[in-house]
Amino acid sequence: MVLALLGVWSSVAVVWFDLVDYDNVIGKLSAYDADGDGDFDVEDAKVLLGKGGIFLPFFYSTYTPLSFLHYHPLYSFLFPLHPLSSCSSSLPLVFLLSLSSGLTKDGGEITNENADSLEEIFGILAEEGSDWFYGFFTFLYDVITPPVEKDPEIPESQTAEEEEEEEEAKKKKPKLLNKFEKTIKMEIDAAEKLRKKGKMEEAVRAFETLVLQYPQSPRCRYGKALAEDGLAEKMLSNDMLQKAIGTYKEASELPNATPDLIKATLKKRAERQQFLGRMRGALATLEKLVQIFPEDVALKNDLGVAHLLIGDNKGAKRIYEEVLATAPSDGFAKVHYGFILKSENKIAESIPFLRDGLESGDPGTDDGRFYFHLGDALQRMGDDSAYKWYERGHLRGHFASVWQRSLYNVDGLKAQPWWTPKDTGYMDLVKTLERNWRIIRDEAQSVMDKTTGLFVPEEENLREKGEWGQFTLWQQGKKAGESCRSVPKTCGLLERYPEATGCKRGQIKFSVMQPGTHVWPHTGPTNCRLRMHLGLVIPKTGCKIRCTNDTRAWEEGKVLIFDDSFEHEVWQDADSYRLIFIVDVWHPELTQYQRQTLSPI
Repeated sequence: MVLALLGVWSSVAVVWFDLVDYDNVIGKLSAYDADGDGDFDVEDAKVLLGKGGIFLPFFYSTYTPLSFLHYHPLYSFLFPLHPLSSCSSSLPLVFLLSLSSGLTKDGGEITNENADSLEEIFGILAEEGSDWFYGFFTFLYDVITPPVEKDPEIPESQTAEEEEEEEEAKKKKPKLLNKFEKTIKMEIDAAEKLRKKGKMEEAVRAFETLVLQYPQSPRCRYGKALAEDGLAEKMLSNDMLQKAIGTYKEASELPNATPDLIKATLKKRAERQQFLGRMRGALATLEKLVQIFPEDVALKNDLGVAHLLIGDNKGAKRIYEEVLATAPSDGFAKVHYGFILKSENKIAESIPFLRDGLESGDPGTDDGRFYFHLGDALQRMGDDSAYKWYERGHLRGHFASVWQRSLYNVDGLKAQPWWTPKDTGYMDLVKTLERNWRIIRDEAQSVMDKTTGLFVPEEENLREKGEWGQFTLWQQGKKAGESCRSVPKTCGLLERYPEATGCKRGQIKFSVMQPGTHVWPHTGPTNCRLRMHLGLVIPKTGCKIRCTNDTRAWEEGKVLIFDDSFEHEVWQDADSYRLIFIVDVWHPELTQYQRQTLSPI
């Protein structure tokens, strides 16, 4: 039996080594190229060592003093010129016991010629630094230890198709390490282990040490950015997140970064910029990504979304047209392109893109907004199949029901289309509105003159035809500019009702609708509010509102209350204008905490 000693990094301790010139070392070792391929690699090592042996490893969990090796019989062979006392004072060890009659599997021995070559190689490595010295032993260990071949255990339930998908996933695993970084993989893995365990402060310190040790390592810098990102989330710190965003940029710009690392780093940077609301910064990052990877359709799709997030529908449209020119079946591009067409009021053109995109089932297409807009487009074309898509959206969990299709909701709130004042609990507010309806009406009529500019056309593209003007007093729980100066009595009446003036997901406004107006069936954005309509000037016939299957009419001086997250539709077929006062209030079942913390809409 022959006892061989090879040094490796253990999983319980890490030694931080000096950075060396990787290319220089590889250049020196190429002199020992045995197979003629121009470099020193695994095959050359096999020539020097034989084709492996059968070894039994014993791992020591603590550092073993190197003085122990002086007493080993192979010490004079392995280290004739470079005594171990010149290296680190301690070393994590793996003891490998050969079970064959010699160092090689076939019983052969290392020749004098090979031994001389090994001695020279050890000399080169020792000159270049301890990290290379130990790293080479790890390399030798991998070479001479035969792989244990086992048939993969496939669960009984796993199909051949699932097995194929697993293999495909393995092939697609990103390659984040460059050639040099593979030699310090264990050090990177040790820092990564801290991050994955949620020990973010320790992970940041570990990666900072690595970055100081290996300043040109993109992977170490990327690890530092990920750790800073995780720490920012833990600390709820925007400053720390901004630091991570900067480190992501540094990692992507270092030389020798692998393409996969550049892509992962810049995608993460763009994502975090968007999280901080830095939409234009994210757009610039994604534009850079698309320049580097022009064939990557997914990146172009992300760039299109970035344009939409800054309100640049024209730029997004151009991106998705480019995608569909090269990938005409891409579902993600289709639903977004259809969404843009619909926003341009190209209703008929938008339908096939929205429908085909949803039917594709591609990632990113199963979104309530696309079911919402496809159904809405079909309704406007008079196509009853709209309700089939609303039903699908409901079954997919996007809508509370076919009728109630709001997208920004709080679960568990009472849901019914029409409400009575008693149901709401806001009896005092209703009584105040109804008692003072003439005062409210007179102030509204005093500012209805078009020359005042206070009533502005409805801007949500909800009208099929006609004229519909609005004058807003409160928006998202705040007064709308100086509007109350024009109607001070009305505003004074409302000041003491925070359920209305503090409703961050609603409005308080006058609404005037001229004869010949039709408002498409639509739903509001949230189930967190109820909508009160106080009739001010109501023609005797021709004005009506439908909510779900129940159609009603306004009365002067009376309040109608409905939940506008349910589908509703309005007709004005009278011979004179209709004027109402709209007051949104918090849903009565919302807690005070929810009212304070819900985001505005």
